[in-house]
Amino acid sequence: MPDKPEGPPADLPKDATHRLEELEHGMFTSDLSVNEFLLVKDAGFHPLGFVMGSSIYHIGLQTRKWSSSQELVNLTLAMYAARELAVTRMEEEAIELGADGVVGVRLDVNYYEFGADTAEFIAMGTAIKAEDGRSYRNVEGKPFTSDLSGQAFWTLRRVGHLPLGLVMGTCVYHIAHRGIGQTISQVGKNTELPNYSQALYDARELAMTRMQDEATRLGASGIVEVKLIEKSHMWGSHTIEFLALGTAVTKEEGSAPLLSPQTIISLDN
Repeated sequence: MPDKPEGPPADLPKDATHRLEELEHGMFTSDLSVNEFLLVKDAGFHPLGFVMGSSIYHIGLQTRKWSSSQELVNLTLAMYAARELAVTRMEEEAIELGADGVVGVRLDVNYYEFGADTAEFIAMGTAIKAEDGRSYRNVEGKPFTSDLSGQAFWTLRRVGHLPLGLVMGTCVYHIAHRGIGQTISQVGKNTELPNYSQALYDARELAMTRMQDEATRLGASGIVEVKLIEKSHMWGSHTIEFLALGTAVTKEEGSAPLLSPQTIISLDN
């Protein structure tokens, strides 16, 4: 995986500090549904507040060859850095509230008219704290992050597992164009397009491997609810970002599942 740019994010805005101070006096905010709220409580946690982080990032340019499939490393690094800034700022808000974790995390990308090649990356979720007094922070000393819903988090806890962190891997890849001769020769034929197949394969594999590497660094035993998202953003049809996203988990020592497989299946249905 390409090295990620280092450096701390800017301080939280003053308004964010004021909002978090209010939450520290007993009131909470949450984007959990009522049912999710009850299930998070039943899992032994309570919500502290809705937390978020934002980064408006200018995505630079990178030259690419018309007839060559290749990763665009500079763009990959930019997408990594922008999301890391947003997630880190969300984590800072959770730390300010004394949270053990953040559930229901969403990562969004917005585009605005005021800047070409500029996007806002947003991370948001509900900070929660354990009611048993234990610390559930991960090996990095940070609150765990997870894109699991309240129900999925409850089910995970009931089967004796803990979330460690939201893990991701990304790869921005340029898919080579076909030449005119090649295009004409394949008109009317049923045939595989090897250059497209191999390029998409390679890009997805890079994204998935990088996601797994992040989970390994957290000491995870697995990743649940993996998603593989593909978007061209502002680059056009032949440049695609492949984003692999999931929640790294580990089995809690000494725990035994409290649900039978049949019960879990009925919950999913």
